[in-house]
Amino acid sequence: MDNINLEQGDPNFRSELAQQPGGEIFSTCLMCRACTATCPITKVNDKFNPFRIIRLALFGLKKEIFSSDFIWLCSNCYACQERCPQGINIPEFMSTLKNLAVKEGYAPAGTKAQMNFIKGEGRIYPIDDFDNKKRNKSGLPSLPTSCEVVKGLFSGEKDSERDQ
Repeated sequence: MDNINLEQGDPNFRSELAQQPGGEIFSTCLMCRACTATCPITKVNDKFNPFRIIRLALFGLKKEIFSSDFIWLCSNCYACQERCPQGINIPEFMSTLKNLAVKEGYAPAGTKAQMNFIKGEGRIYPIDDFDNKKRNKSGLPSLPTSCEVVKGLFSGEKDSERDQ
């Protein structure tokens, strides 16, 4: 991330970001680095650096941002926004980057694994008869072992097709 190749930048990325909710104000950043100075994640992992991420976005380095794991490290603590003299909502900007990354097919391996499990089972954690027996002993109602409605959301079926 230290060696930035500006030739790889996408000149349309800046305007694409500006059109997204949460991306409209990032270009007003004056590069004061107040966001980085207060970020608790930066203190633990220097890969996450709000100043660098904004700079990469301004240069249009979309692929470098999306293919790296550092955008997923933001904990949305809002310390950066509280210190920003320009009032940039960096947590919202990070959410915008994450949403665009997923649309482009980039997501952490854990997120992809969870999505695949939801597609197959209809939920992240499987529920079987043993779990339902434990629930009944605790006075809780049984849960279905499969969640077909959620599976249908991922299959691309329309409601009318699923109801038949």
